[in-house]
Order: sequence, then structure tokens, then C-alpha cells
Amino acid sequence: MKIVSENKYQELSLRYGHLFEAGIGAEAVRGLLERINIPETIQKLVDEQATAKGSKLERIIRRKKLLKSLSKNDIRPEWMIMKNIPVIPPDLRPMVALDGGRFATSDLNDLYRRVINRNNRLARLLELDAPEVICRNEKRMLQEAVDALIDNNARHSKTVLAATGQKRQLRSLADILKGKQGRFRQNLLGKRVDYSGRSVIVVGPTLNIDECGLPKRMALELFKPFIMAEIIKRELAHNVRSASRYIEGEHDEVWDILEELTKNTRVLLNRAPTLHRLGIQAFHPRLIEGKAIQLHPLTCTAFNADFDGDQMAVHLPLTAEARWEADNLMASEKNLLKPATGQPVITPNQDIVLGAYYMTRYHSDDTAEVKKIFSCEQEAKLAYKSRVITLHERVKVRFTNMDKFPEGASHLVETSVGRLIFNEVIPSKMPYYNEVITKKKLAQIISLHLEMHGQQDTAFFADALKNLCFKYITKSGYSIGAGMFAKIEGKAEILKEGDVLVHETEQQYQEGLLTQSERHSKILEIWTEVKDRVVAKSQGTLDKDSSVFAMIDSGARGTLGQLGQMVGMKGLVVSPSGDIIELPVKGCFKEGFDVIEYFISSHGTRKGLSDTALRTANAGYLTRRLVDVSQDVVVLEDDCGDTVGEVFTVAQSKEMGEKLADRVWGRYVMADVKVGNKILVKAGDVIDEKLAREIDASTVDSIHVRSVLQCHLPKGVCRKCYGFDLAHNKPAEFGAAVGIIAAQSIGEPGTQLTLRTFHAGGVVGGDITQGLPRVEELFECRTPKHQAVLADVDGKVEIEDADGKIVTSPTGKKIFEGRRGQKIVRVHFEGMDEMKTKLKSEDEVMVKNGDSVIKDTVLIVRGASGEEVIAKYDGQVKIEKTNFTLSYVGPKIREYIIPIGYKLYVKSGEEVAKGDQMTDGSVNLHELFELKGRPAVQRYVLQEVQNIYSSQGQKVNDKHVELLIKQMFSRVYVEDAGDTDLLPGEVVERAQVEYANRLAKKEGGKLATGRELLLGISRVALSTQECDYWTIDSGWDGV
Repeated sequence: MKIVSENKYQELSLRYGHLFEAGIGAEAVRGLLERINIPETIQKLVDEQATAKGSKLERIIRRKKLLKSLSKNDIRPEWMIMKNIPVIPPDLRPMVALDGGRFATSDLNDLYRRVINRNNRLARLLELDAPEVICRNEKRMLQEAVDALIDNNARHSKTVLAATGQKRQLRSLADILKGKQGRFRQNLLGKRVDYSGRSVIVVGPTLNIDECGLPKRMALELFKPFIMAEIIKRELAHNVRSASRYIEGEHDEVWDILEELTKNTRVLLNRAPTLHRLGIQAFHPRLIEGKAIQLHPLTCTAFNADFDGDQMAVHLPLTAEARWEADNLMASEKNLLKPATGQPVITPNQDIVLGAYYMTRYHSDDTAEVKKIFSCEQEAKLAYKSRVITLHERVKVRFTNMDKFPEGASHLVETSVGRLIFNEVIPSKMPYYNEVITKKKLAQIISLHLEMHGQQDTAFFADALKNLCFKYITKSGYSIGAGMFAKIEGKAEILKEGDVLVHETEQQYQEGLLTQSERHSKILEIWTEVKDRVVAKSQGTLDKDSSVFAMIDSGARGTLGQLGQMVGMKGLVVSPSGDIIELPVKGCFKEGFDVIEYFISSHGTRKGLSDTALRTANAGYLTRRLVDVSQDVVVLEDDCGDTVGEVFTVAQSKEMGEKLADRVWGRYVMADVKVGNKILVKAGDVIDEKLAREIDASTVDSIHVRSVLQCHLPKGVCRKCYGFDLAHNKPAEFGAAVGIIAAQSIGEPGTQLTLRTFHAGGVVGGDITQGLPRVEELFECRTPKHQAVLADVDGKVEIEDADGKIVTSPTGKKIFEGRRGQKIVRVHFEGMDEMKTKLKSEDEVMVKNGDSVIKDTVLIVRGASGEEVIAKYDGQVKIEKTNFTLSYVGPKIREYIIPIGYKLYVKSGEEVAKGDQMTDGSVNLHELFELKGRPAVQRYVLQEVQNIYSSQGQKVNDKHVELLIKQMFSRVYVEDAGDTDLLPGEVVERAQVEYANRLAKKEGGKLATGRELLLGISRVALSTQECDYWTIDSGWDGV
């Protein structure tokens, strides 16, 4: 078979018209497919596969796989060419009559019309026995029309445009299905629902945690059909139409019915983008006036909502199952924990923190001895109400109930009335908090309450705390104004000193004492130090009793760094390219900037805003890909029987910026955790909050725990390896979709990560990918930009500077090798080497083929000269005809040229192991996998991902990252198919290989063998099999 051009065809048909046959389009392809003998072709491909390599081998494997599938299902290849085109029903391609007798029609009708017209024209031409050129052209046009109907983007030059003259591409069948606006994502996976509404959200400080404020008119529309049914039932109207009119009349009974209907029902609130499961929650509606939805302040963190114009959607669950789920699974008071971390998501912030801080602080000047003593708490509160003492005054109170205090504590406690009132809302089993309450402390109080009393009680405790703190923050009268920020004395002098130092640096540069990069770094250092001094002075200007100090000190809002920018100086800023501008912004926000300062500082501000917009889209796309790869990972069995697990150490945890106790919390222990002779945790037990605290307080330096990475289930995970379900802080349920939870947990905080690639001050090769692009790079196993140099042998390091030298290449060209400033790292190691020599007829060989010889053994005596060839090392002799070889382990050198701009991690004389990182930069995962194997890659990816998230103040539990790493290693390359249905060279799931091997073992056949692959998440998702092997015989019944 050959493809010929038009001219060549003309020539051949004139010469050999009777000998050869040529065709055009699908008709010719169908004829060729009819000739294929499937069994013969498969056998031919098997023979070819033995010698094929590279892309040819891949093509053979793909062809063989397709032909085997066709053969297995009794399908002929020519059936793949359509003779008839199915026409979709008219309802899916409607025609709508417009005013003026015109019609608006679906694009599909136009595309079908083109196919029908061209087909009829071709039939007529063939009937008339038209010239071949005309018929051939008509066949080509018909093929183009069919292609355009199926996919209008398939031929870029031949896209079909609308006849209305708008130059708009017609939407083909493929366009209707694909993308966000396609049939799947728009209509099937996500639908517009009836009984829903949306509005702007405002804060609802008086709401309970299980309530939301629903505007009356919105509720009236949402519950309209139910109100109608009730009106007819009460005989206030007799049919649907009159009931509708009765509602429009807004009679008092209508509002009464609405109040009754909403009493025990829940509505769902959703804020887009829904990045994790807490993005939709169920609340009891409280009917309110106005048009805005009221939201409880403590649920804002879960929705990532603020009140600057955000909108939320309301949905009404209708079926019994939907209502049960809203009550039991989606209720806001049952969703207090963040699935990504297992930490409470209703932690109080801002006003509530400031209220608690205001209540529990002392007067800053109250240092005198306490003289006011009260016999009980009630007496102290009465004195406060009578204005005898203030809220913050230090007093001594005799406590009658000592439940909240440690055993043996004194009944007389120095405290304040504010602290007494604050501790009244704290349950009796919890301690008495006699300290200033900050944001951090409030989070600890909520966590402890959650551990002691469970989710539902904690939700209502948080409500009580909110009400109390709101009351007292209102009483405090805390506010903020420009007058609260005092002027810094001595700022001008500090700036002058900076200018002098910069001038000196410039002079040194002019004199040639500094390089360009040294000058740049020195200037940045000078201004950074100046800013630090100015900011340090600004902190001293704050009055300890001022509201600004209270806001910063409590952790409610703002930082000392921000204060420094407001009253000190803004300092150094970055240019659009990411370089730091040498000219600092000397002004502060209170004084204002001059023109040049305003322009250079607006760069960074604007970049921040555009970054946020881009980041949201990128994080959303990453989440979709993560879900794609992990959606089939569910909890299937109780225990897979793993005996390997993972060992977590204190040193390793410190590197990741976490505590060992936090990392092992919620996991099952594989070996007893001991401190001396005392067993803290028994093997097989799970580490809960109490045990984690004990571990944290002890000197335990390593713990052996179960891990998802080592779970033996071919598909899915077991409960013991997964540990706690972090949304409820208890062991995971069977069938829990832990894969999707892991994907959401990594994707959701992704919007908070930086998006940029930092450019290291113009240094060559200094692009360091960070933030979201780095997470993506790791999960996709891409080759990093700034790649670290790894040692590929064990040995001793020797470092020297690279000098430029002219060398002759194998082609005879002279090339300059090496650059000044580069380093050469040599690793000296022991490796296999060979000593080869040719034997002559007169030589006497003193050893035999296959002999093991020791150093200094005489191997050969040369016949002519009597010269002895001696073994320099112990080795193995191999003699083939006239070739004599001694294989031995001897000293070898591996050289690495380190480019300029790389920082070395090794020193001369140090020992390095295979796979060790010798320079800074990002490690190529495939290279690390080759050198050190799977465990090293798993550890590296986990550590890198966690470092990125923790550097931005985001927390994600290790198990979510582990689960995705497990998926990256879930594919196997089949090397030998044995007697299974698999094909050599195929990339399949490990579960599929195990299943095929089980079947082969039953029948006594040869098992398939393969090697483990490391693939990026997109490639793993693409190689997913349609058959769910875990449902076949895993013991899970799919419930």
C-alpha cells in the first residue's frame, strides 16, 4: 500500500491502468481493512516484536493490543468505518421560530444538511457517470462534511463557519460534549437545580452555629410548592393557580405557613469555588428581612468567605435521602474539622479573639500589690457591676468550687473580673484559664473541648464564646485611627546613615573593588538592615493600652511587620520580573510616598492581585487532575497485613518543620513505643490526641507506624494503613472515598501558595520554581529547571576549580572546555574494570580461563622478551581465542562539572553515597528513582510538598500526600507476559498484573513479570483500566 499524489496517479493510470488500483477516502481504507487477517497479523507482530526497539516497539504493542481485543470480541476491522451516519433526535438539535418568520436553528442541522446535500450530489454524479476528477472532488468534500459534523476542529484549515456572516465556528458533535460548557460537565455531572437561589452574604452575629439568615422573599420562592400544598390542604384555596395568587397576595397565613415549614428543615449553602467538602454545608434557615443571606461568622473559614461582596447559593434538599444527608452528614455543627489536617475549622478569629483578649488582659500600669480581696466569684462580679473595680483590675478571689484547678491549689487566686466572666463559659471539666487569651490559646481551648466533649457540644460552646466575646468587644470601644500611630524619632538619621553606606559601596564598585553582583547584594543588605532598625523603633512607639497593640498582640489582625510599613518604612520592593529594586521606599503609609516610590511599590501590589486571579484557576485545574488520579482509592478492608510500615524520626520531622507527635497522630503503631521500660503505646494501637501529647512530652526519637505507602491492597487502601479519617478524628469507615479527600486537601490550600518562579538576583541559572508550579512539577514528575547534581556512585569527594582548556573532539575539532568559576567534583570509587591484552602464539599463559587470581600473580610470560604480565588487583580471568581479559574491582573516578551559580553541598574528603545530592536545586525524580529506588523518591516528594505548604503557613496531613505518591507508583511495565492476557511492553495497573497472575496460577501457567514505574499523575490517570479489579475478588461487596 502506498499514498500517491494527484499527478503521480494520473501518470500511473495512463501507463498501468489495468494493473493497479487506487482509491480515495474512507472507501479505500475500508477495502484495505477488509483484507486484514487478524490471527496472521498478530503472529507477524509477535515475530517483529522480538527485534523491534523504541517507537517501533511501542507501535507494535499498540497494534497487537488493538487486534487482540478485536479478535477476542469477534469484531472485524472494517466495521470501524461507518457506512451510515446516525442522526440525533430533533429535540437535541431544535429549530425555534423567531419574529418575522425567521428561524433560529442548531448548528448541527447546518452540519447535517451539508452532509446530506453532498451525499445526494455524489449519488447523482455517480448515476450520471461523471468524470472521475469531479467524483473524486465530491468524495473529498463529503468526507470533509462528515469530519466537520463529528469534530469541526479536526482540520484547522477547513473549519466550517456560520452562514450568518459572523465568522463563528459551528458547534460539532465533539464540541457539544467537550469542555466546561460541554454536555458532561454542564448538564450531566453538574446541573442547574430547581429550588435554589443566590444572594450577597452579610455577617450574622446573632445566629447560632447551625443557622443561617434566609431573606423572607427568597424563602417564599424556595418553598413555594410546599406552601401551595399547605394552602390547598387548609382549604384557603382550591387549586394550584388560586394558591399561587394567594401567595402573591402575601396574606398573613402565608408567612405563618412559611415559618412552620422552615422550622425543622435545612437548606444547603454553597460558596464557589467549592474546593473541599466544607464548601457546601447545611443550616436551619432563620427568616430575616432584607435581601442578603446572613452567614455565621465562625463558618467563614470553611467557606473561605468574607463580606466584601461575596455571593452564596442556597439549595433546598427535597428527597428523604437528601434531607437525611443534610441532617447527618452536611450539618454545619457536625463539620467542625478540616479534612486536610484534622484540626478545628471553627477556630475563632478577628473580633472574637480581640473580645477574649480585652476581657482577660490586665491594666499595663497595674503593678502594685493586690489589696482588693473577694470571698467568692459572685461578690467580685457584683463589685464590678457596682463600679467598685474595673474589668481589668487585678484582684484576689476565693474560689468555692476547685474543679477547674489542679489538686492542692490555693483557694485564693489572683485574677480579674474579666477572666472570671470568660471562664464561666468554659465547661467544668476544663481548666481555669488565668492568663491573657490570644488567638493561639483560643485554638487550643477549642481543640481540648473537641477532644473532651465531641463535635456537637463544641459547636455550641464556640457559639457561647462568640456571643460573650462580641458583647465585650462592643463594650471595649476599640477602634483605629491615624492618630494612634506615633511618629518615629530618629528615622531621618537612620536613613541618612544608609545613604552614606550605599554611597561608599558605589565608590568601591567604581574603583573595581566589588563585582556587579557583590555591589547589588551589599546595597540590599544595607537597606534591609536600615528597615529592621526603623521597624524596631516603630514597635517602641506603641502604647501598651492602645487598640492597635491589642489587635497585634492578640493575633486578631495585623502584624508588627505591617505596623513597620505603616509608621516606619515600606523598604525594598520587587520589580515585575521578580528582581529586588535597589532603590528602597523610604516613606511609610502614614506619611505617604513620593511619586517614584509610589510607582515602584505599585509593581508588587499589582502583581499580587494578578497572581491571585491566576492562582485560583491553576489550583482548580491541579485539583481536577489529582481527583482524576485518585478517585478510585477507597477504604476496602480492615487490615492488609503489612509488616514493613514507615519509621518517623524526630530529626526527619524537624526538617519538615513539624513535631513527631503531630505526624504520628491518627496512625496505627507497628512496634511498642517505649520510654525506658514504660510502654507508652502498644503495637497495634492507634495514637489519639492524649497519646500524641504524651509522646510530645517524652524523649521518644522514632516511631514505627503503618503507612498508606506500604499498603498491600492492589487497589484502594486498608483501615489500618490509612488510620484516622481526619474529618471525624476516628478510624475511617469502609467505602470512604479517601482518594478524593486527599486530592481536595492538597488542591484547596493550593490557592494560597505563591505562583511565581523566583529569579535569584540575575544569577545565571538561578530560577528556583516554588509554590504551586513546584507542587505541580513534583506530582507530574517533570524535569526541574534548576536541576541538582546527584552522585551516581558511592565514593570520596575531591573538588577543584575548573580551568579553561582547549581539547580535541573525536571529530578532530578544537573546543574550549570548562569556564572560570565552575567547579569540578571528582568522586573516587571502587568499580569493575578490565585489563585487556592480545595473546601471541609464542606467549605462555600461566593461568586458565575462569581462574580467580590474587594480586601480583604472573598471568602471561611474553615469548620473545620473557616479560611478565602481572595482576595489579585480585580478579577473574577470561580467555577467548587471542583475547585475554582480567576483570577486577579497582579505583575509578567519576567527574561532574558544576555550572556557575550552583551551591555545593559537599566538601573535599567527604564520603558520598549513590543518589546523594551534591548541589542545591531540585532533584530529578526519575534520576533519584534509578539511583536510590522507590523509598527515597517517596520521602523526597513528601518532604518537598510539605516544605512548600508549610512555608506559606498551610498545613496538609502527610497521609494525603502519601496517598497520591502511592498512585504515582501504581503502574507496572510488563516485561514478560507469561501465560496471561497481558502484552509485553504494556503499562498496566499493579492490580491488573496481580489479577492476571492469580488466574494463570490457578491454571498452572507461567506468571507475568514486570518492573515498577514512576509516572506523573496525568499519565497515571490516562492509563486507568475500565475494569475494577478490586470489585472482582477483594472481599469488598461494593456497599
